[in-house]
Amino acid sequence: MTDKNYFAEVQGFLRLESEAIAQTAGRLQPDEIERVVQLLANCKGKIVILGVGKSGIIAQKIAATMTSTGTGALYLHPSDALHGGIGIINGDDAVMILSNSGETDEIIEMLPYLKRRQVPIIALVGNLNSTLARRADAVIDGSVDQEACPLNLAPTTSTTVALALGDALAMTLMQVKGLTTDDFAVNHPAGQLGKRLTLTVADLMHSGSDNPTVAMGAGWAEVVKGITAGGLGAVNVVDDAGRLAGIITDGDLRRAIQNHDAGSLTKLRCDELMTGNPTVASPDLLAYAALQLMEDRPSQISVLPVIDSHRVCVGLIRLHDIVRSGL
Repeated sequence: MTDKNYFAEVQGFLRLESEAIAQTAGRLQPDEIERVVQLLANCKGKIVILGVGKSGIIAQKIAATMTSTGTGALYLHPSDALHGGIGIINGDDAVMILSNSGETDEIIEMLPYLKRRQVPIIALVGNLNSTLARRADAVIDGSVDQEACPLNLAPTTSTTVALALGDALAMTLMQVKGLTTDDFAVNHPAGQLGKRLTLTVADLMHSGSDNPTVAMGAGWAEVVKGITAGGLGAVNVVDDAGRLAGIITDGDLRRAIQNHDAGSLTKLRCDELMTGNPTVASPDLLAYAALQLMEDRPSQISVLPVIDSHRVCVGLIRLHDIVRSGL
């Protein structure tokens, strides 16, 4: 390494690739892109995407993006296809093949077998005069004037353009199919967005025998035992029908101790300690909405009683439970 500043080189390569994407956008043929989108959108099966080498890596990413945005897709290596993998392709599928040269041996060799299956073939190529382009049912021009490689050899600009085209197709199909935020979340249950839109209070609350409750009229000692046994920092107060009357937290107990002497403290009943008519959650409320109920207020709270439509207390959810879930 030398003391040379490489900032200009890095910046130049980035500009070269970004300009190539812009040039590709201007080079696309409207009729051909319309045909490609229609073939993909009307596909009753899955999109099978093929590519070799760096193009294969880009094909894998495009397949993953399509699948996560509502268009079922998978990657198939052409060599594997020639040795039995082609069996994954059915007559109601569509095939998209990535190749900069359009002359890759494994791809050209498998074209006749794809034709026999009568599946539409979409070629994303860098050479519109190639064998692949001539035999495809629809062609996307992914040609570039120059690779970002100083030797103009390593696939760089060409793979960036192919990736951008794949993203553009996936996002267009997403719009065509009317994918909603909720639909997206269903495909991303482990991500933060997915959890925010799918995880409910019922998924996280403490219910059944883990729901700490005491009956109306319970004494101070029973409240302490209930909070200690539950280990959740609070206890729900319920009436004879199990309906919520209030909640008592650790903080309520501390304040009671501060405001009463030892003699009067032992005579306290839960209805004197509890917060009546507390903020509550329903089991089907989104956990993220419950989090907002706890935090978006002048004085934050850390627990919420959970009640059903008849105000029967069915659980308790803590701020800690929601945060631990990854929201």
